[in-house]
Amino acid sequence: MKVRLQNKPDIRELPAYSITEAAHYLLIPPSTLRWWVTGRRYDRGILRVSKPIIELPEEDGKGLSFMNLVEIHVLDAIRRKHDIALNKVRKALQYLGHHLPSRHPLAEREFETDGISLFIEQYGKLINISEEGQLAIRELLEAHLKRIERDTSGLPIRLYPFTRKRAPQEPMAVVIDPYVSFGRPVLVGTGIPTAVIAARYKAGESVDDLADDYGRSREEIEEAIRCERFREAA
Repeated sequence: MKVRLQNKPDIRELPAYSITEAAHYLLIPPSTLRWWVTGRRYDRGILRVSKPIIELPEEDGKGLSFMNLVEIHVLDAIRRKHDIALNKVRKALQYLGHHLPSRHPLAEREFETDGISLFIEQYGKLINISEEGQLAIRELLEAHLKRIERDTSGLPIRLYPFTRKRAPQEPMAVVIDPYVSFGRPVLVGTGIPTAVIAARYKAGESVDDLADDYGRSREEIEEAIRCERFREAA
């Protein structure tokens, strides 16, 4: 008797992060992230509904997937440059989706090639920015995209979140890998959560002791502590 094997769901598509966790990892205010993934309702005499811009794995809107984290990482670059109204970003994404249909247009490989050009083409029309402004957006997007590692099919497998102030030259010592430590930030090449390192440091252990204990460099331990402290202050 043959047993039919069912395809396992892609762990990258499963809800694994709360809004609070995702906001913490990506250095985004929880209220802003909630707006992006659940939308808003306005009632100032007229009911207005702002639809979400990021499609979540489940309709209850409570859990974000790893793919959502990658999308939000890129969306943050777009919004941060000009602080443009979200409805205009949504229109530009709809334009992109028409030409490159995808469930996660901001996260997939196509966005790195023709997708950026298509997005900036529509984005520029909507907000009337100069050619210099469009170039600045492209450079910012490319800096964010460099922190996404992909598999052979072009889908994200690891995200190296910013740990300081989103500068392109920031080190990539911390990684979010959905297959390691339940997708929580860890030191690159290890399963050591940055939150654990930071908690031990906060409890009184020295950087040198932690480096010796984990067999990592002092710089890596400092980066783990720095990223958690930066998030607490954000």
